Amino acid sequence: MEQLEKPTSYHWLREVASSAGLPDSETLLLPDGLSTSEAWAIACRTCGVKPDELAARVAKHFGLAVAEFSTASHLASRLLPEKTARQLHIAPIREDDRTFWVATADPTDFEVEQDAAFASGRAVTFEIASPEAVNDAIDQAYAGITGLMQGMDADELTNAVQVVQDMAPADVDQEEVEAAPVVRLANLILRDAVRQRVSDIHLEPGRLVGTVRFRIDGIMRTHLEMPIVAMHRIVSRIKVMGKLDIADRLRPQDGRARIAVDGKLIDMRISTVPTRDAEKAVLRLLAQAGSHGMEQLQLLPRDEARIRTAIGHPNGIVIVTGPTGSGKTTTLYSILRELATGEVNIMTVEDPIEYDLPNITQIQVETKRNVTFPSALRAILRQDPDIILVGEIRDLETARVAVQAAMTGHLVLATLHTNDAASSIARLADLGVDYPSIASTLRGVLAQRLVRRVCKQCAQRIAGVLTPHEHELALRYGIEPVVRVDGCPQCTRSGYQGRFPVLEVLPVSTEMVNAIAVGRPTLEIQKIAAAGGMQSMLQNALERVALGETTLDEIERVLGDTVVTAAGTPASGTAGSGAESTSTPAGSATPSAASPRARNGSVPKGKNGIPATEPEAPGEASSTDTPKLEAGAVEPAYVLVVDDDPVYRATARRSLERLGYVVEEAAGGVAAVQKLSVRSTFALILSDLHMPDMNGKDLLACVRAMPKTARVPVIIATSEDDADIEGELIEAGATDYIRKPLDPARFAARVRAAIRRGVQ
Repeated sequence: MEQLEKPTSYHWLREVASSAGLPDSETLLLPDGLSTSEAWAIACRTCGVKPDELAARVAKHFGLAVAEFSTASHLASRLLPEKTARQLHIAPIREDDRTFWVATADPTDFEVEQDAAFASGRAVTFEIASPEAVNDAIDQAYAGITGLMQGMDADELTNAVQVVQDMAPADVDQEEVEAAPVVRLANLILRDAVRQRVSDIHLEPGRLVGTVRFRIDGIMRTHLEMPIVAMHRIVSRIKVMGKLDIADRLRPQDGRARIAVDGKLIDMRISTVPTRDAEKAVLRLLAQAGSHGMEQLQLLPRDEARIRTAIGHPNGIVIVTGPTGSGKTTTLYSILRELATGEVNIMTVEDPIEYDLPNITQIQVETKRNVTFPSALRAILRQDPDIILVGEIRDLETARVAVQAAMTGHLVLATLHTNDAASSIARLADLGVDYPSIASTLRGVLAQRLVRRVCKQCAQRIAGVLTPHEHELALRYGIEPVVRVDGCPQCTRSGYQGRFPVLEVLPVSTEMVNAIAVGRPTLEIQKIAAAGGMQSMLQNALERVALGETTLDEIERVLGDTVVTAAGTPASGTAGSGAESTSTPAGSATPSAASPRARNGSVPKGKNGIPATEPEAPGEASSTDTPKLEAGAVEPAYVLVVDDDPVYRATARRSLERLGYVVEEAAGGVAAVQKLSVRSTFALILSDLHMPDMNGKDLLACVRAMPKTARVPVIIATSEDDADIEGELIEAGATDYIRKPLDPARFAARVRAAIRRGVQ
C-alpha cells in the first residue's frame, strides 16, 4: 500500500495548539483545505479541550480578546446584513463611530476583515469564539422581534407602560391595536426608550420593513426592525394613546399622552405624517422632572454669573439663540424656575408647551382658534405680567409686540434661530425692528449648543502618547485632550452619557449699545463683545475639554464649522441688515487655516495636487485626514450634489467639505446637466434617485452619454431599500448606491472608495 505523503503545510490551528502546549498537539494533522468548523472539531477532539478553552488559546496566540456575547449590542447588527454575516462566518458584537467589533473563529482570514470593513464602513476588530458560538451569536443577533422578546415576562411587559390619562377615542375599534402582542411590543419600545434616556422615538416605515430609531444625546441610533405589518399596528397603537384618528392616514396629526414608566411620569408628544406607503410617527419624550433651576445646567461659574446679570434687569429683552435641538427651551425653563419666586407674575406663549411649570401661566399657540404669538402677547400685556416668555420670535409683528413689552417695563425672554450671539441683532433688524429700539431694550444674548459628556464609568484619562487622530485634533484646536472615551453597557457603548450646553454670552455695555444704535456690522459687534470679555462657544467648549468633561472629537462633531484664526478665536459672522457678510453657505465651513478651503476660495494643494488642510513645508508630509486622490485626479476635487431637498444638500455639503472637497449644488437633474455643460471636471456626482424634473437614473444616463463625464463616478442616494432598483442602477453605470439618512463614517468611506475607483 502506497504511503501517504506528509502534507507540506498545515492549518494555522496546529501552530496555535503546538505553541500553547496542548496535549497531543504534535500528532494533530490539519492539512490546508479543511473548513474552519472541521479544523476546530478535530483540534478539540485530538487535544482533549473544549471549544471555549481553545478559543482562549487562539485569542492569546494572536493577541486578541475572547468574544463576550453577554455584552453584545443588538445595534451592531445594523452594520452588517444577515446574509453577509453568514457568508463571512462572523457575528456582530458592538460598534462605535469608527470601529466594528465582530466574533470570528478564523482570525487569519484578512479577506473577511476587508469585506466586513467595506460592508460596515468601519475599521473591523476581530474577537475570538468557536464556530458554534459564532453561529449561535448570528442567530441571536438576527432573531428580530421574536428574539428580542424571548425571555421576557409577558405580564410584566403588558403592564410596563401605563397610560395615565385615557386618551382613546370612543369610536375607535381597539380590537387590533389593543391586542396583547401589539400592546407588549409598543410597551417594549416605550420602556426601552425611557430607560435609555431617549429624547425622540422615530417609527419609520419602509416598503417591507419598519425601523424604530432612538435619539440619545442628540445621536440617532437604530433600535430594532420589524415587518411593516407590525409597524402599522404599532403606529395605530401610539395614535390611540395620543387620541388621534387611526382611520385617517392621509393627513398629518399631532397629539399628546402622559404615561408612567418605572414610576416616572413622561409627557409624550406625538406627530404623524403620511408617507408614500404608510405613516411615520415621531414621539418626543419629556420627563415631568426634566426642568430644573440653573444649577442643573452645570454651567461654568463665569457663564452663570453673566446670565444672572442679564435676567436681573427689571425690564428689557434677553435672547437665547441657536439652531433647533440646541437646548434653548431647557435653558429658558431653567431661568424661569429661578425667577418663579411667587412674588412676580410670569406668563409664557409657547408652541408647544414642553413642561408644566408651577406658579407660571402657560399659553399654547393654537392658530385654529386665532391664538398666535402676537395675539397672545397682546392679551398677556393686559394681565399685569412682570416677566414674559416668547417661545420664538418668528415675524415682525411678534418682534414689535415683544419690544413694546420690554419698553413698557416688562422683562421679556425669547428665542431666535441664529448661529451665534452677535447675529441675533442683525436677525431682529432683518425682521424689521429698528436699531435704536434694539439698543434700548436688549439686555443680553445667550447662544448655545449641546455637546455630549463623557461617560464617568468608562472614560479613561490620557496618560501616554496621543493617537494620530487625537494629535491632529490637538494641533487644529491648540489644546490636548484630557480623557479618551471607551464605551460600556451603561452608556450603550457610545462612550458618552448626557449632554451639557457650551455657551457664548454677549454682554450689553455702553459701547455695545452705541454700536447697535447706529447699526454697526456683525463683525464689529463681535469684536466689541470679545473686548468686553465674551468667550466664544468654541473657547467655552475647549475649556470643558481641558476640564475632562468632553472630547475634541465631540467638539469637532458639534462645532466643526466654527472658524479658528491664528489667535485661536472664532471669526464667524452672519450677514444682516446693514452688516458685513462674513457667513458661508448653509452647512459649509468658512475658509481658514483650519479648513481645507483657502481664503481665496481655492483648495490648497499638497503633493501631487492633493487637497491639504495646511500648505506643506518642503520635505514635510501632510498630516491631514483629507482623502488622498491618486495621480491623475481632477484638481481641485469638486463634487456635485444633486437633490431637490435643500436640507439633504446642506447635510451632504457639510460632510463633503469636512473631507476636503469643494462642493457645488444642483436642485434637480436638469440643473445638474446645465452645470456639467459648464464644468465637467467633477471628481464625483452624488445624486438623489427621485427628483421632480429629472430622476437620478435619467441623470446617470446623461452623464454616461457625455464624453467628458462618462468616467466620472456617480453615487445614487435614496431612502428606498430595493435590491432590484439597486441592481438596475449599477447595471446602468452607477458607481455606488447608498441609502438615506447618511451615516457620516459610512458615507465618507463610500465617497473615498468611489473616487479612488474613478481615478484608477
